[in-house]
Amino acid sequence: MASVRVYAADEAAMIAWGQRLARVVSSPAVVYLRGDLGAGKTTLSRAWIRALGHEGAVKSPTYTLVEPYEFGESGQGGFSLYHFDLYRLGDPEELEAIGLRDYLSESAICLFEWPERGEGILPEADWEIVIEPQDVGRGLSIYTQDDVALSHL
Repeated sequence: MASVRVYAADEAAMIAWGQRLARVVSSPAVVYLRGDLGAGKTTLSRAWIRALGHEGAVKSPTYTLVEPYEFGESGQGGFSLYHFDLYRLGDPEELEAIGLRDYLSESAICLFEWPERGEGILPEADWEIVIEPQDVGRGLSIYTQDDVALSHL
């Protein structure tokens, strides 16, 4: 698995990384976002979703588990992005109850915050982003099998 480590000095830099990721990650993709509470996972996700063209509110899926976003027209290069926040998941089996398999399509990007809470049910990640405190900002370790896309970050 290829990887790169980058630095986000502040919220604006985290937003810029979300925008970069939106340009290089294409569907289908399963993305794991790892980091402690307040690390910046939701900030990164919001920037990613807005960079794809979403103009409305980008709600945190903390209580709903998943928020769907549609981009373009189905069958004409359109795709969906599903933003999951598994922090409040009581049991990984709950993912089966919400129809996880229906979200995992050839035309979808699935962003999973707190993927460790879905262990055993979630598919393997195509991308994994680990966010950790570093100096006054955040260090992002980005892992993927897609060497070409990684080189475009």
